[in-house]
Amino acid sequence: MMVPSQPAGPDGPEDRLRRFATIWSRAIFPATATPLTRPEFETHLMPLARKLTDALHARPFDTAPAARVGAELVLAHCTDPEALTRTLGVIDSYLVLYCGTDELPVEEGRARCARLQHSLAAGFAQALRERTLAEQEAIARSALAARSHAEEALHATETRFRAVFDGAAVGIGIADLEGNVLEVNETLTEMFGGLEHHVRSRNVSEWVHPEDVPHVWRMYGELVRGERENFRVEKPFYRNDGTVLWTNLTVSLLRDTEGAPQYQLALMEDTTERRLLNLRLRYEATHDALTGLPNRTLFFERLDKTLSAAGSTRFGLCYLDLDGFKAINDSLGHASGDRLLVEVADRLQSCATAPGEMVARLGGDEFVALTTGPDTQRGVADLASRILGVLATPILLDGREFTVRGSIGIVEGLAAEHSPAEVLRSADITMYRAKAAGGNRYELADPEADARAITRHGLTTALPAALERGEFFIEYQPLVHLEDGSVHGAEALVRWSHPQHGVLGPDRFIPLAEHTGLIVPLGRWVLEQSVRQAMFWHQTLPAGTLGGPLRINVNLSPTQLHHPGLVSDTVEVLERIGLPPGSLCLEVTESGLIGADEDLLKPLRQLAEMGVDIALDDFGTGYSNLANLRRLPVSVLKLDRSFTQGMQQHPADPVDLKIVEGIVSLAHSLELAVTVEGVETGAQAEHLRRLGCDTAQGWYYARPGPPEQLHELSLADAV
Repeated sequence: MMVPSQPAGPDGPEDRLRRFATIWSRAIFPATATPLTRPEFETHLMPLARKLTDALHARPFDTAPAARVGAELVLAHCTDPEALTRTLGVIDSYLVLYCGTDELPVEEGRARCARLQHSLAAGFAQALRERTLAEQEAIARSALAARSHAEEALHATETRFRAVFDGAAVGIGIADLEGNVLEVNETLTEMFGGLEHHVRSRNVSEWVHPEDVPHVWRMYGELVRGERENFRVEKPFYRNDGTVLWTNLTVSLLRDTEGAPQYQLALMEDTTERRLLNLRLRYEATHDALTGLPNRTLFFERLDKTLSAAGSTRFGLCYLDLDGFKAINDSLGHASGDRLLVEVADRLQSCATAPGEMVARLGGDEFVALTTGPDTQRGVADLASRILGVLATPILLDGREFTVRGSIGIVEGLAAEHSPAEVLRSADITMYRAKAAGGNRYELADPEADARAITRHGLTTALPAALERGEFFIEYQPLVHLEDGSVHGAEALVRWSHPQHGVLGPDRFIPLAEHTGLIVPLGRWVLEQSVRQAMFWHQTLPAGTLGGPLRINVNLSPTQLHHPGLVSDTVEVLERIGLPPGSLCLEVTESGLIGADEDLLKPLRQLAEMGVDIALDDFGTGYSNLANLRRLPVSVLKLDRSFTQGMQQHPADPVDLKIVEGIVSLAHSLELAVTVEGVETGAQAEHLRRLGCDTAQGWYYARPGPPEQLHELSLADAV
């Protein structure tokens, strides 16, 4: 799926960016301690908004610019926590809406937006923390430097130092270059459990922790050797009771008056609770609240990491959609539906316990399972089979048993050859193929089937604009009297001149137009163009030319039959253009009238009563009762081309001849004319003439073509 349409207003990207900056400035200006006016503050936010927009669309995707934006907010005096909260809310609600583009899929846009928010918040917190630590370090440096001043200022200096050292809100420790702890303040002592002698008796080297970042002790060695002045890291420590203390640690080198390294100064900020909160927020942001499974955000992170792997890494993905879940929601209510989803999630989780496997909920009743490893071709099929197997066991809800079925689309291959968007799109298309095949099964991705589905989707979305741009045109295939070979009329056949796919026949787009409802305006356009062309023939062809006034045949789809404006639209077109109703024939397929009630037949009866001919198209392909012909308001039977196949051989198939002879006899007894389509040889035409058929069409006479083709036909051409 693509990004939602941009909101109403200015159309240019710069205008939408300006609007985003306006919303942002209005949201956080009240919580900002700045001497700027709000318009000035908005101008200050424009470059930051542009950085967020560029990061949203960057390839490869990088969240670092968002962290820098967070830091620049602190520099702009937006240090109130409420300013951060409002900033995150504005980005969540408006960044994709105003700054997204059609090239960025909606799922990817939302996932990127969430990661940008997280990075901005981290950058904001880091900048705010560094600002505080810088102030504390400056004070501590001043206090320690004061100790080496002149003897006469020693007492005052010691007093000031102790006031800062003991009253600091961060932990402060001083050690010699060998790492022996010389002095600590009360804050640092409390961080480690409250026993000062357990801290002062330690050596820095004893505080190694398994989760230390790899370069922390390398930087420490450089500092005590005088090769660096300071470093900052996030570092865990073990307390005396074995619990873990997480800190933001800043270590600085203190030199003597000669510039030689003398002491090391450590500033520690306890971030244990903040880290736990961040972990909790991270969990809530990446896990589904109902089922506890990883959600869309975490799944896309995992999928992106998997597909970014180099070498011969393979992956397999199962895209699951429950069959008939809406019926359960509608019958039992959403609360019971949620309980069912929780049970389904537990069962899916039990299927993905091997290394490299995970299950996630994308939303609603859609789940995904991902597996990685050297043999995912077999492993992903086994995973899909296990999923269908665990779903087969009935689920008990409110005293009733429900058997859950699912349709699964599988995509498998080399990680380096796919992108996350391609994988999800292919899996989704494949899942719907499994659902169309009856459900409760899995299907493997087929690139050719995917291409056809994508083409169908592209044609579907392009249909409305194609009608507005005039990309449709009509070809006409002559209808010929079998008795004398004169042209009786023509059938209007719509075509689509697609900019990329060339000329498309109705079989490529009419079903799509039916599905989307565009068939009604398209059918109205075909009717008007065809009637206008028939009127032109009436006015330009002399009486008697080509067998007299031509009749135009126009096809009606099942959706058009049910449209309430069928009669009024037809009457309006005929009256406005001036074509007599008897020169119009509307073709309705036999399958469209199977089981038709009087409500459906009423508009056809009205049209027939005013003189419009109704033809029953593709007769013989459906299962309607022949006795029903008496109640249908039709005046023409149009035999399907399958009846003429046996007439191509010599001698003709006697069974086909008898069938056609019987249908013609029945039709004429009901005062119905008989038209045959698909006539390709003179032998077929001669057989049909002898059997009493009235008119025919097919390549033997002429292929569908422009309207000028009927002007060029003569009696000799037709015969």
